[in-house]
Amino acid sequence: MSKKLQSVVLVGRPNVGKSTLFNRIAGSRRAIVAPMAGTTRDVNSHKAEWGGVRFTLTDTGGMFGASEDPLHDLVAERGRKALEEASVIVFVADAVAGALPADQDVAEALRAAGKPVVLAVNKSDDRRAAAGALEFHRLGFEPVIQISAEHGRGVGDLLEEVLRALGTRRSRCPLSTA
Repeated sequence: MSKKLQSVVLVGRPNVGKSTLFNRIAGSRRAIVAPMAGTTRDVNSHKAEWGGVRFTLTDTGGMFGASEDPLHDLVAERGRKALEEASVIVFVADAVAGALPADQDVAEALRAAGKPVVLAVNKSDDRRAAAGALEFHRLGFEPVIQISAEHGRGVGDLLEEVLRALGTRRSRCPLSTA
């Protein structure tokens, strides 16, 4: 019988780049990515590996914020279930939009979950967005990792923090995602 892998769950308000990050770490286009909010409506999981450490990576739909979508309650319920099973939560935020009230709502929900949280501020591609990323320190999570899921910048640093939060030993060479 195989040992159950630890679970890393991506959470954040709609359109912050959770699915793009999921695809980047998974190494394939398993999650649908579109500029329209509410594209991801279900929990999507895939086995991943970083530095010799295997884990289950889970992408959640936009479970935070108001929505007119009739499926929103179901999406939110599935996301809450994924949070309950998480070993580590990656809180994905959007540097371009800056810290919005909805991000504070996400932060409060994640503190209540009682799980380790790594904050990834996505879309930190230019100086203006990188400066906006500083706002996220006020949410109270450390460290704050600036990334560009689309271009891969900072994703290795994020995964190193995830491994630290998982409390796992890793091999020396973090070359693979599977």
